[in-house]
Amino acid sequence: MTAPPATLLPASASASRTLTRCRGLVRPALTAAVERLHPYPGEMAAFSFGWCEVGGGPAVRPGGGKGVRQALAVLGAEAAGAPGAAAIPGAVAVELVHAFSLLHDDIMDGDETRRRRATVWKAYGTGPAVLAGDALFALAVQTLAESPGPHGGAAIRHLSGALGDLVRGQAEDLLFESRPWTGPDAVRTAEYRAMAEAKTGALLGCAAALGAVLTGAPEPVVTALDRAGRHLGVAFQAVDDLLGMWGDPEVTGKPVHGDLRRRKKTLPVLAALAADGPAARELAALLTADPGTADPGTSDAAVRRAAELVERAGGRATTLAEAHHHLDAARACLASVPLDPVAAGELLGLMPFLVDRAL
Repeated sequence: MTAPPATLLPASASASRTLTRCRGLVRPALTAAVERLHPYPGEMAAFSFGWCEVGGGPAVRPGGGKGVRQALAVLGAEAAGAPGAAAIPGAVAVELVHAFSLLHDDIMDGDETRRRRATVWKAYGTGPAVLAGDALFALAVQTLAESPGPHGGAAIRHLSGALGDLVRGQAEDLLFESRPWTGPDAVRTAEYRAMAEAKTGALLGCAAALGAVLTGAPEPVVTALDRAGRHLGVAFQAVDDLLGMWGDPEVTGKPVHGDLRRRKKTLPVLAALAADGPAARELAALLTADPGTADPGTSDAAVRRAAELVERAGGRATTLAEAHHHLDAARACLASVPLDPVAAGELLGLMPFLVDRAL
């Protein structure tokens, strides 16, 4: 695989318009769904979406994210030849599941900020945040169960399969933390890719396919959309790893080198360690330093040096190449089945937007 240019493709104005259109279609139903919750978990859910502050007052800086999963669901239905409105229950369900997974993920990782504000567990407490996540998950299933038409059951089965994959991916990610950096038990890049496809790709694949499932699209179309979304998930995770190491905190809302300081096993680091050369060996020595030494590899200077070594050993370039490879694979999935050309074009236009995030 040849390394790509230093930056990914720029996000296009058409992609922004697609996201805005799909958010406008889905947002009223998403708001109505959250309003069905008990007021306490409902407030925490609204806070997680950036709609309010702690206590329920209006958000100082209203958020809600880009709505990528909502857009994938809507475009999946349209690509299958159905109106985008048919995908609204699926779009709401995947957005609720995504929010639920972030609430629990932040607790497991101990992350205190997300999108430049406190995470739900930090703002409300761990127990309440778990409750809010559970409420969002239950609401997602209920939303699909109550969807009009004969395909709600198939949609629930599809979502359940994706959730099983997500849990397996999260379990592997947690287990990676206890494995060594080097030696026969070290995490390999192939294992990391499989984890990323499950943890991140499964829900993106489900989002892309769920609108088509709700419209009764043929199985090959559903499968192609799901596979495209899973490849996008691996590309998304690869770029997320880059941002966790080199991203601008003003853009990402996270501290620079945060993942590296926490010794999180990410693709750039694993790829760098897999390389042969002095930079890889020095990096391994830094990461495996005895915690009892004067500098156990977590000082500002040591973390900066580790980031330099990751780049020098090729970890950054390899991770960018990985993102491009999976973007190409996602495009190939879409080209493998007959799709509505307008919707397919919007999906193709959205793909670079998904991974072009201030690199």
